[in-house]
Amino acid sequence: MTIQYIETTCIDTGDTTWVLVSSVLVLGMMPALAFFEAGLLRAKNSQSLIVQIFSGLVTLGFLWNLVGFSLVFGDDVGGFIGNLKHGLLIGVDYTSCHPSAPKIPVAAYSLFMSMFACITPLLMTGSFAERIRFKSFFVIMVGWEVLVYYPVAHWIWGGGWLAQGDIVVLDFAGGIVIHTTAGVGALVLALLMGRRRGFDKYHGEFPPSNLPLACLGAALLWMGWFGFNGGSALTSGSLATSALASTQIAACTSGFTWMVCSWIRDKPNSVSLINGVIAGLAGITPASGYISSQSSLVLGIVLGLASYGAVYIMKHKLRIDDALDVSSVHGLTGIIGSLAIGLCAEKSLNANGADGAFFGNPRQLGIQLLGVVIAGLWSAFWTLVLALIVKKTLGLVIDDEEEEQGLDLVEHREYAYHNLFFFGEEKNETQEEHRSLLRDSFIAAADHYSQEFGSINETSYGEH
Repeated sequence: MTIQYIETTCIDTGDTTWVLVSSVLVLGMMPALAFFEAGLLRAKNSQSLIVQIFSGLVTLGFLWNLVGFSLVFGDDVGGFIGNLKHGLLIGVDYTSCHPSAPKIPVAAYSLFMSMFACITPLLMTGSFAERIRFKSFFVIMVGWEVLVYYPVAHWIWGGGWLAQGDIVVLDFAGGIVIHTTAGVGALVLALLMGRRRGFDKYHGEFPPSNLPLACLGAALLWMGWFGFNGGSALTSGSLATSALASTQIAACTSGFTWMVCSWIRDKPNSVSLINGVIAGLAGITPASGYISSQSSLVLGIVLGLASYGAVYIMKHKLRIDDALDVSSVHGLTGIIGSLAIGLCAEKSLNANGADGAFFGNPRQLGIQLLGVVIAGLWSAFWTLVLALIVKKTLGLVIDDEEEEQGLDLVEHREYAYHNLFFFGEEKNETQEEHRSLLRDSFIAAADHYSQEFGSINETSYGEH
């Protein structure tokens, strides 16, 4: 199938501006993801995660410009993949429009979609954090992009076989193309890599190194997600407004659900709050341009309950070490949101969509299920193949001694928080020793200020 571009009269400046702004917002989500995940890891592994995210951003961005756009949005070859007509972005100019984005320059469309291509494999970094070799990560990331992301994106967004004839899988901003594929891949990698040392001691919930940094990352992700979902309207009108509203509704509702659940179990905490918000954002992604505000509210509750329960089952019952719960917070929610389209979608909200089962079209639910199953199986297969090849050739997981030292030092010879800052000399204390030293320093500081300014309750410092 040959794609015919539209001439210069197609360009709408308002729509173009919105998509360009959205591109910048989504770009900001990648350093935000780095901050979010690094803050939730132990200090000795924080910098390694940041290196993975930034190296992924530049590598996958280069790959997209080289062949990615063409393989996803080039002329269809048998419903499976695009051709190489637009390799090196040839023909991707500033004055014509792509049929999928008929009111903005095709170059703006490529820029916007490149952000999705970059962030998708990087979502998996949270599952294998603190134990993968960098060279192994690099090979898996590039291979996964070519073998998983490009084909699935073409099938659903690029005019492939899941977007032809009577079978049109709906995915507004990436619940299947992004979150389902990355979530399934994350689960496969977590199972292959096994558990980190000390998993049972902490039930998989290792003490985070920098919660304020994690919260900052979550806040920036939340902000960027408006460009992620709203920009996928590819127009600045009512559809973008609907997507933005649904995004905020689901994020707040899911975050509130997580807060209540954590409060019932123990106490409300920041980790639950930010994970709940991210779960809501991931889950509403595929449906944000197809469902009403009321449906988004209900979906937010379902996403919160499902993801919270899944994290507990994965860590405490199945003892699967998905370090930062990618399979539950992204994968499961992406699947639920994608299936919700088949129930709650309303064609009156988006003329390019379809009605769901609640509005007289139960067939759409079956189509959505087909898309989820195929994308999930495709991702699982190729993730497993890539991981096994890398395991046999390069080695997949660091050894126990390297894990004790931390990836920052072993893989990158860097520190996120240099030990000299705290202790005056280089040491490799365990996490408990580190916490003990910090606690003692707080108590000493309390004693000092007590003498100078009055009594300070030493016990309160000791508890932290």
